[in-house]
Order: sequence, then C-alpha cells, then structure tokens
Amino acid sequence: MKKILVANRGEIAIRVMQTARKMGIKTVAIYSTVDRNAPHVKFADEAVCVGEAPSSESYLLGSKIIEVAKELHVDAIHPGYGFLSENADFASAVEKNDLIFIGPKSKAIKVMGSKLAAKEAVKAYDIPMVPGIDEAITDVVKAKKIAHEIGFPILIKASAGGGGKGMRVVEKESDLESQMQRAISEAISAFGDGSVFIEKYVASPRHIEIQVMADTHGNVIHLFERECSVQRRHQKVVEEAPSAVLTPTLRTEMGEAAVKVAKACDYVGAGTVEFLLDENHNFYFLEMNTRLQVEHPVTELITGTDLVELQIKVARGEELSIKQEDLTIQGHALELRVYAEDPLNDFLPSVGHLDTYRIPSGDGIRVDNGFEEGMDIPIYYDPMLSKLITYGKTREEAIQLMIKAIGDYIVEGVQTTLPFGKFVCQHEAFRSGSFDTHFVKKHYTPEVLKLEMEAEAKVAALVALKQYQEDQKTLRLPTH
Repeated sequence: MKKILVANRGEIAIRVMQTARKMGIKTVAIYSTVDRNAPHVKFADEAVCVGEAPSSESYLLGSKIIEVAKELHVDAIHPGYGFLSENADFASAVEKNDLIFIGPKSKAIKVMGSKLAAKEAVKAYDIPMVPGIDEAITDVVKAKKIAHEIGFPILIKASAGGGGKGMRVVEKESDLESQMQRAISEAISAFGDGSVFIEKYVASPRHIEIQVMADTHGNVIHLFERECSVQRRHQKVVEEAPSAVLTPTLRTEMGEAAVKVAKACDYVGAGTVEFLLDENHNFYFLEMNTRLQVEHPVTELITGTDLVELQIKVARGEELSIKQEDLTIQGHALELRVYAEDPLNDFLPSVGHLDTYRIPSGDGIRVDNGFEEGMDIPIYYDPMLSKLITYGKTREEAIQLMIKAIGDYIVEGVQTTLPFGKFVCQHEAFRSGSFDTHFVKKHYTPEVLKLEMEAEAKVAALVALKQYQEDQKTLRLPTH
C-alpha cells in the first residue's frame, strides 16, 4: 500500500494522513470549492477538488471519489467518519474497482447500519438487549399494545437512524400517537425510511462504548471502554476512557460481548459497539458503529496504540500484532469536542471568521485540529473545529489538565463549546463520576454558564487592573 486517498476533510483527514506519513504512505486529499485552502489540503501529498461546497456535490460523490483514486493510482481509500464512512454501497464500489476500503466489508456495514438487522444478527450470541420489539412498525394500534407489554416510559427510534433523529421518549399512552407520527416523519426526512421500533426507555442510562479491532485471520480484540454520557441533542461532547463506574469484571463482560457482536457480522477493522448501562449496572447492546469514532484518541492514549495504523495494517491483510492479554489500561484520557456552537444559545452553530485561533500545547495535551487562524467556518458541514484531548496518570489529573488547556485555547470570532467543557470539568456531578446521559438536562443552563463566565471576566479585569497599578508604581527613568 503506497498511496491512500482520504475521503474526508478537517481534523480527521489530517489525523489519518499523519499516520500514513509515519508509515511511509503517500496521501491524496479531496476538497470542495469552499475548502480549497483548508489545512488538510495543504497537508496531503496531492489534492483534488471534487465539487461544490454542499457535501452532496463533493464529499458524498462516491463515484467521483473512486474516479479520482483510479486516476491517481491510489491503492486504498480511508473514509474517516461521517460522509461515506458507513455507506455500504460506497464500500462495495471501492472493492469492485480493485481498491482497498480501509474499513469493514460492505455486508457488515449493511447489517449494522440497520438497528433491527443488527439486533437480529447478535441474537444468537446471547447479548443483553433492551426489552422491546425486533421489528419495524408504523401501526399506532400495534405500538400501543407493545408499549403496554413492556411498560411506559418507552422510546421510539428510527430504524435507519442515528444522531438522535427520529427518536422520541413517550411517558404515557395519550402521547403515543402524536409522538409516533413525529418520529416517523422525522425519520422519513432524515433517512428516507419511516420505519421505527419501540423499546423500553432506560431512565438513567450511561452511554458506554467498547472499541474493537478485527483482522482477516479471525482475531478480534477489544481495547476497553469509553464513557460518552455527556451529550447535547443525543450527540456526544465530552468523552473519557476508562469509565469511572466500570468494575474490572463488568469491563471484561462488556468487552467479551463487544467481541461477540463483531464476530456476529464477520467484522474487519476498527469498530465500536455501543451499550447502555442502567443505574443497576446492567448493560444492553445498542448498536455498532462500523468506522473509526470521533473519540478514538482517548482509547489510543490509555492503550498506547495507533488505531489508524492498525486499520491500515488490517486492510493490508496483516494479522493483528496485539493479543487481548497484551492490553492494559494506563492512565486516564479526556476529550472535548470543540464545536463552533454557542452554548449560551441552545448550542446552535456559530459560523463566522476565526479572528484569533491559538491552540494549547504541552505534556499530556493533544489537539486533533482542522482549522487555523484567519479561516472562515463553512456552513455546509459539521461545525467541529477540533478535539481537545488531555491525558494524566489519574482521572483527576486529566480533568485538571483539561481545565488548564481550555484556558489556554484562544478562539475569537465565533462562539465555541470550550466554556461548556470547562463547566462540565468543574461540575461536582462529573468530577464525582455520578452522572448519566441527562447531565446537560439536569445540571446545565445557559444562565449558570453566563454567571460563571461573567465572574471569570471580573476576576481577569481585577488582575489586569492590579498589574497596571503595579506597573505605574515602577520608577521609569528617562532614557536619554
């Protein structure tokens, strides 16, 4: 494998290219017209414009991307995450064109891409699942009958979906019909598929996911868990590894269950098996993400591995060099997704110009970054600027380092999730480890953050004033 095309943009494109460069592999970047001067374009050995700004006219044009790959004599395509990374047809087309897809086979993507098909696939492996039905329905009468059997509250979920779309919590029967119609219409507009299924709503869940890696020689390992419970709009903002609540026994059980899920669909490459953990520490299989996750760096830091390197080696047909017993957890890692969003205004995207953009550095600090000062943030894509990751010997150390790193991260021109990240790290519920996916709903309001930011600004102003007064006292001698 001498040349890889990275079918993505931003920080993940650079992240993949960094490992490829380290392995002596050349890289090709693709870009849309609005990304012409983006850092990932400059970082690659070669770069090709594939279309206009909207992703449907550029980054989602599978056939155009394959065409570029063939023209430039590329050996493999790495999809990153998002865009075409979980598109089974794209993976299949890559393979048909005698190119290597750095990811699982299209069959595994297809099976795990449907929540219902995924549940069906893992049924035989005795993996715990949330009580519910394993068929898609659109019939309200049938839905009411099922809801009575499993008991309210229930969760209505789009079968084809993700990212919180087509998802509704129903507390009582009188709300079922209206919520179901809303979930169906949302699922149709987001995924073109209105089928939904119903399951018991786990009231205080934690979102725990297990990283797996599988080769083409039948070896499957897990690289422990990530805690991803701090979310807004069902999407993660703060992630960490390991989780503060898993016992060694539970960790082993969940790891073994994740390996079984991978085996259930003949998985190859890096994947993530997601579980819900209830307040009694029962875990339930949720879904499998058939790609590299946004939060993969925290796993890399606690296991001392390079997951992209492992992906590339597996795609080359190599056997995994790591055995399960070789892996141990070393230290603690924390990740904050730095989005250009306004945490004071319902986390709405805050597009604009990066007037000032300075990222922190130092021991235990890693920034997977896709932007630089002076750039505009395009409205066409996910508004993530970077991922800020800290690593310490203990959880407390990683948290303290994160607070310091957030303070050293200077962004002017747009609002970001940096102040929210600091709020999380300083909050007692997070620090104590007793939180769940409702952290934002329970503990966060824009008013609280506003007060904190105002208090900090006041302290900063007082410090500056004191410094100014000290400077005035200093005797200034004439210089002639």
